[in-house]
Amino acid sequence: MSRMGVVRRRVEAPVEDVWATLSDGWLYPLFVVGASRMREVDDGWPAVGTELHHSFGAWPALVDDTTEVLQAVPPTMLRLVARGRPGGEATVLFVLHEVDGGTEVVLEEDVSAGPARLIPKVLRDPAVKYRNTETLRRLAFVVERRTAPGDTSDHTP
Repeated sequence: MSRMGVVRRRVEAPVEDVWATLSDGWLYPLFVVGASRMREVDDGWPAVGTELHHSFGAWPALVDDTTEVLQAVPPTMLRLVARGRPGGEATVLFVLHEVDGGTEVVLEEDVSAGPARLIPKVLRDPAVKYRNTETLRRLAFVVERRTAPGDTSDHTP
């Protein structure tokens, strides 16, 4: 993947806590911009080949599709193919780096198949970067609230 659409954000939590959130497929609609609901999560997620069965869009124009794990290196890397047909597919890469007691999350995404590839990268990258900046902001909120010191409430769905 080209490096143009890369976004990064510091999360005030250990790498393992960020990975725990990425490893809970039911949480993706909380932080992935555009994901509206989760219909099913394959057993073993995020093992290679497992899928999230999600919907995107807004009611009543919801589209059901899947996201599949292409590669996983717990707790530091997750590569996915996100399907959004009929528009196409995107390869998504999360990389987690420990930094000063927190985690730097790097998110890279680009269209990998379908009609959306016809849009020049220079035109699609700003929208993807804007969307993924918000995705990482939401991911940070979810992780940091789930791991807040002294928070004894149960945040499991």
